[in-house]
Amino acid sequence: MAKTTESAEDYLERIHELIEGKGYARVADIARSLAIKQASVTRMVQRLDGDGFVRYERYRGLVLTAKGRGVARAIQRRHRVLEEFFELLGVDAATAQRDLEGIEHHLSTASVQRIEALVRVLRANPRLLDAKEK
Repeated sequence: MAKTTESAEDYLERIHELIEGKGYARVADIARSLAIKQASVTRMVQRLDGDGFVRYERYRGLVLTAKGRGVARAIQRRHRVLEEFFELLGVDAATAQRDLEGIEHHLSTASVQRIEALVRVLRANPRLLDAKEK
């Protein structure tokens, strides 16, 4: 994955979600969904554009470049893997979300792959999870 800041990753993830859900992502939509000012979004979008992650298209709003889509998809995958992992461990949703937001930007691709492999093993062998209750 291209080197990005936590904040940039959050923006790319949100832009991708908006495009998937609505078909487009505008500065106002991003600001509303992240509960921040449009001016802050505009500054980050300019940076993401300069770094080659997004581009602005008239009448369509923001579009992720191939580079931006790759980063956003990797972030979403990491997010899903961690959500599933915490769910398997029996962590309540609120705690899982808080923990996930705290660590998701700090895990390497290799670590996420190992956690994903562990999740597959635990799904295939649910009796292993019974040990956590003893």
